[in-house]
Amino acid sequence: MINVAVFASGEGTNAENLFNYFANDTRIKFKLVVTNNPNAGVIARAERFKKNVHIVSKTALNEYTSQLIEFLKVEKIDLIVLAGFLLKIPEDFVKAFPNKIINIHPSLLPKYGGKGMYGHYVHEAVINAREKESGITIHYVNEAYDEGKIILQVKCEIIDTDTPETLSKKIRNLEFENLPKVIEKFLS
Repeated sequence: MINVAVFASGEGTNAENLFNYFANDTRIKFKLVVTNNPNAGVIARAERFKKNVHIVSKTALNEYTSQLIEFLKVEKIDLIVLAGFLLKIPEDFVKAFPNKIINIHPSLLPKYGGKGMYGHYVHEAVINAREKESGITIHYVNEAYDEGKIILQVKCEIIDTDTPETLSKKIRNLEFENLPKVIEKFLS
């Protein structure tokens, strides 16, 4: 069995999708949810699924990195899934979990990645640039925003009538379908 921690800053729809998808899978346990936002929707979703929630401020993440690493190791965390987590992961943290931290990004990296490029900001930029396609990138986390080795990219077409909102729905569907499949590869 592998133990997973989900890091999220927002509503937590990807976290909830994962909890549902793997609900009866004895090979995986979602041990905890970590958020930097005490008002995040992911907290209520995690509590509904009886997941432990830990709130970690940006200061704590950066100044008490070793304590957080130690805590995750005591919890025997094998995989960390960033699902809408908006803080940059410190270098020491990345080194402590090599190829054990994955992120889902709502664009086809390297396009529309980096600091400040998340959620609707990405979708607005893609639509404003009149791109013909977008998609998702699931990648390993390294020391730089959105620059880790790509695990999977999945594309979707953008039509002339698409808006940031309609593109967001297309991307969300790709996330829900593909993030669990990538995690399944860690189970074998």
